[in-house]
Amino acid sequence: MNSIDLFHQNLAEIKVSYSHKIRPSEMKKVSCSRDAYEALLNIWDGQLDHIEYFYIILLNRANKIMGYYQLSKGGQCGTVADPKCVFQVALKCCSASIILAHNHPSGNTKPSEADIQLTRKMKEAGNMLDLPVLDHLILSSESYFSFADEGIL
Repeated sequence: MNSIDLFHQNLAEIKVSYSHKIRPSEMKKVSCSRDAYEALLNIWDGQLDHIEYFYIILLNRANKIMGYYQLSKGGQCGTVADPKCVFQVALKCCSASIILAHNHPSGNTKPSEADIQLTRKMKEAGNMLDLPVLDHLILSSESYFSFADEGIL
């Protein structure tokens, strides 16, 4: 066996894939935080009041929803949102921008200090990658909080 064969034996093959089944004309456009909230309500499907989840909405250049990704599922008081994982998904999908979203099972949509710091960190990372974070929504079954609408983003 030559050195090239040994080199190939010791490497893991990396596969990156994304497929979409919706034509751009069928994609829902996000023009405001309310549009994103309504799309997210369909994704959560009544699970907002029990367990905390973190989702990413992936948008194309026309702000149409290419798809969504459940980044994490936590417990009643928290979930993990690793910026590396967020942008890994967005880059794999060739997303032009993203909207972050998580729920507060308590029903209180006021952001915690940790929520604010995470949002700032995600915004900075997105700016560096030329992949902007357009908003971060905190949802409950009855309302939502938009970081963009409140001028925090």
